[in-house]
Amino acid sequence: MQNMADDRDWRPDPASHVYVYLQVVHHIAEQIRNGRLPVGARLPAERDLSEQYGVAINTIRRAVRELRDQGLVITVPIKGTFVRAERPRPTPPAPDEPTD
Repeated sequence: MQNMADDRDWRPDPASHVYVYLQVVHHIAEQIRNGRLPVGARLPAERDLSEQYGVAINTIRRAVRELRDQGLVITVPIKGTFVRAERPRPTPPAPDEPTD
């Protein structure tokens, strides 16, 4: 299994005005964008993420739910949470094409 981060010392800042779960979301999303977490990579288990980030497991669950809502990951019951392939953007209709 691929390690979540080369920068394992990164921790959310509890004094920040940004919710801790959103800091975790932003950190994981950045790893997906920069390729450290490629498509198909499995995220560590929630307990492992909780230990890695030094936050409560419910904070991790909320962060994973947000990542799913953003379409960045998919959770397969029993198997785990995986980085999703980027969804193809719908092609806008041509200017002279009628829209329904």
